[in-house]
Amino acid sequence: MGRRRGGTIIETLIINALLVLMALAVLVLARTRNLFAVVVLSGVYSFLMATLLVALDAVDVAMTEAAVGAGVSTVLLLGALHLCKSEEARPAHRPWLPLALSGATGLLLIYGALDLPDFADPAAPIHRHVAPRYLQNEVDVPNVVTAVLASFRGYDTLGETTVVFTAGAGIVALLRRRRHKGGGDAQ
Repeated sequence: MGRRRGGTIIETLIINALLVLMALAVLVLARTRNLFAVVVLSGVYSFLMATLLVALDAVDVAMTEAAVGAGVSTVLLLGALHLCKSEEARPAHRPWLPLALSGATGLLLIYGALDLPDFADPAAPIHRHVAPRYLQNEVDVPNVVTAVLASFRGYDTLGETTVVFTAGAGIVALLRRRRHKGGGDAQ
């Protein structure tokens, strides 16, 4: 039992360190005007999120985050950056209203999270109501994880695929539009 407790402390330290690194990445992202640095930092943030998800034993979600967030999104953003200037224009005014709205939303989320059950609490409602339903294995698949991924998470995967396809189609449309503009100017 003592070994498990030590593992929990180490896991908690790793999770907290990852959260601090993610917060630092966001702060640097907010202050950076170089768009290439923004794209790279957003890829780093996605990689840190994937690592955090692995630490939380959500490996399937971590793989999706690494592939889509750190991989495909970074490539698509670099493609979009090819169409833009390398520096973000300075705003004409200070955006205090969006900052206040974001801060209020963050505070509401923290307030709502205070009422959540403790992490990995076996008496939490999800373990009393939802988990038994998954374990009943309503789908005719012998492995519980496969049953959940194939049946319950199928809609999530379809939604994620739709988002990635839409982003890719948008980048292709932007690239084709720029090529047509450049071809028209040469004639």
